[in-house]
Amino acid sequence: MNASPLLATRRRFLQQCGTGMGALALSSLLDDKLFAADASASGGGIPHFAPKAKNIIYLFQSGGPSHLDLFDPKPELTKRDGQQVPEDLVKNIRLAQIGKNAKLLASPYSFAQYGQSGIWLSELLPHLRSIVDDVAFVQGFYSEAFNHDPATLFMNTGAQLAGRPSIGSWFSYGLGSVNKDLPAFVVLMTGVGQPLTNASWGSGFLPTEHQGVTLRSQGDPVLFVGNPPGMGAQRRRQSLDAIGDLNRVRHDILQDPEIQTRIAAYEMAYRMQTSVPEVMDISGEKPATHAAYGTTPGQASFANNCLLARRLVERGVRFVQLYHRGWDHHGGPDGNLVFDLKKRCQETDQPAVALIQDLKERGLLDETLVLWGGEFGRTPMMQGALKPDQIGRDHHPHGYTIWMAGGGIKPGIVHGRTDEFGFHAVEKRVHVHDLHATILHLFGIDHLRLTHRFQGRDFRLTDVHGEVVKDILA
Repeated sequence: MNASPLLATRRRFLQQCGTGMGALALSSLLDDKLFAADASASGGGIPHFAPKAKNIIYLFQSGGPSHLDLFDPKPELTKRDGQQVPEDLVKNIRLAQIGKNAKLLASPYSFAQYGQSGIWLSELLPHLRSIVDDVAFVQGFYSEAFNHDPATLFMNTGAQLAGRPSIGSWFSYGLGSVNKDLPAFVVLMTGVGQPLTNASWGSGFLPTEHQGVTLRSQGDPVLFVGNPPGMGAQRRRQSLDAIGDLNRVRHDILQDPEIQTRIAAYEMAYRMQTSVPEVMDISGEKPATHAAYGTTPGQASFANNCLLARRLVERGVRFVQLYHRGWDHHGGPDGNLVFDLKKRCQETDQPAVALIQDLKERGLLDETLVLWGGEFGRTPMMQGALKPDQIGRDHHPHGYTIWMAGGGIKPGIVHGRTDEFGFHAVEKRVHVHDLHATILHLFGIDHLRLTHRFQGRDFRLTDVHGEVVKDILA
């Protein structure tokens, strides 16, 4: 057989070898459609109906904030503090680190009602109380995964195993980018604690141009994007043109869509050399803005990232996700409900509220959905010991709280309820898949129709589940 460029991949080699019915069968088994679909989203006519939102800012609190100490006061838990948890609560329940004979733990924090809506909030959230009438609190939220990695993946991809596209990647895939000089999906990260993997913002089986691009608020905004010493702008442009020509020749031979993605990535990186430093430089913001957010230019902080999120959506970035680690409060010196929970609230409460207010003042809140939440909540039972530096709670996915604002969300409401101990979501329950379906709906997307064919199956963010939560829509 004559040498051929088609032999560059094993699959192409197998497709070209053999004769007769065996080769025909092999060719059908190795159909390109089983390996990758077009880069265009299935479902046609996206958006499917008039959207209420254009951008989303997802404030992901990694580690599992305690709903019982922040949003969901339980008088019965206070009344029965120190008693053993009722057996019926923990029947058929898997717990991460504590036993089923653990003692109930009342919140050490006081709660009060705020706003015209009379929503209960903890003393740890003094800033959030000022905007409760702009926020929808989903207290009947629940998940299925009780350990960090699968739970974080579940919240971000709709699956507990790595390999599925993240929600931001689905947005990029379905709606595309507004600003050709910036990615459609940007990730910003702060805090320390439970490690995160890029599978939570990866593109999975979607073309890699849709994966989240990690930006940094300190140092070089994007790693490896700057020109090396001796490489000027003109030489860089010439190099990219030459590489692009070579990649296009390769694509004509192999018809591999990832080659087109590689070309697009090179071009985006070139444009980002100019666009990203400008958007990441917050030093020109007004002193009043810095005071509102609590920002300090040049530092890596959740506050800086909240301000950057506003600047990014202003410039047309579709999906901005802020990860803030450090909410895993089991008890002890590595994380407890006294010192460490207070610190996390001090780091996040003011800038998150400033973000809402800033968007509202600029007329952007109506078209920008802001979502706050972690991968799960914390148990009503205690972990650790009854000492300020040791008291904690275990992982808890069965009922907890997230909140949302702007972007077509009904303001000033509490949706759903947990039981008298804050253990199970018992009223107007909202599952992870329901949240994803609702978010897509706000952007004019029918979650049943946004699909991608991979390995012979049409996949979607909500898998085979999900109902739009209409009660929280404005």
